[in-house]
Amino acid sequence: MNITHGGPDTLGVPRWDFSTNANACGPCPVALAAVQQADARHYPEPSYAALRESLAAFHAVDAARIVLAGSASEFIHRVTAWVAREGGQRVWLPTPGYGDYAHAAQAWKIERVHDPARAHLAWLCEPSSPLGESEPSARRVVASGAQVVLDRAYEPLRLGGVCSIGPTALQQVWQLWTPNKALGLTGVRGAYAIAPERAVAEARALDQLAPSWPLGAHAVAMLDAWVTPAAQDWLARSLATLREWKHEQLGLLNDLGWRVLPSEANYACGKPPSPLDAMSLRVAGIKLRDTTSFGLPGHWRLGVLPPEAQAALRTALHRTEVCR
Repeated sequence: MNITHGGPDTLGVPRWDFSTNANACGPCPVALAAVQQADARHYPEPSYAALRESLAAFHAVDAARIVLAGSASEFIHRVTAWVAREGGQRVWLPTPGYGDYAHAAQAWKIERVHDPARAHLAWLCEPSSPLGESEPSARRVVASGAQVVLDRAYEPLRLGGVCSIGPTALQQVWQLWTPNKALGLTGVRGAYAIAPERAVAEARALDQLAPSWPLGAHAVAMLDAWVTPAAQDWLARSLATLREWKHEQLGLLNDLGWRVLPSEANYACGKPPSPLDAMSLRVAGIKLRDTTSFGLPGHWRLGVLPPEAQAALRTALHRTEVCR
């Protein structure tokens, strides 16, 4: 059984799933109702004009800068393909970082470089995954001259700090948004990117690389709900709850002797005092995220969950330690 990746596995959905970064206060009632009421009998309107306009208005940008995507992963592979088609040969990646950036580069035989000034494509993620921190090289990457994509999947779930890229610089990079995590609806796939300020032609080129109807009716409903005041108000309230839960969860891990790394998001990485028996924990209904695939061996990422989940985690960790 593969227990290294987040979410369900061959044992089904974990009772206490610390392995995902979804908003544990979710699902957002407004977004859930919208998805449940979506008309799946018909294709969405193929240009998604109304959705593009609502997303653009939410971010105060021109609708021509909005690029829709089936998911963040789909956009990662599509933009990598576009850069490769345009002659790009080198990529800069954050370390540790999400594996799909490297997987896409490998698929298109794009060489990984350690100097962003040599890259044609560069990835940033803030708050980062798995660490939940700012990227120390962000300013240098933005100034590199590469096509820079800032993955903002966890920006709506930021519990502290601010983005290290200022408002002016943000207009010069691609911004990739994945609201399903913030809304607690990770099973609904749908994302969008905002093109840089003077990259309308590039946005059109990426649209042309997309398949027909990249978003289904449920994704459209989720993204429509995402920009409503009701959903944003719910999100703001949930962040206050998540801050309380995070404080309690970090205290629990510290009490158990974990070395917890700093994080500004609704998750954190930690190294236990001795190796975990992940299989025993999973059988007990608890799943954590092994961060080896992110380039951080020996650590585990834990999403913030409510107190009852934390109590179950404490009991299970004590039990596995006693049985060791």
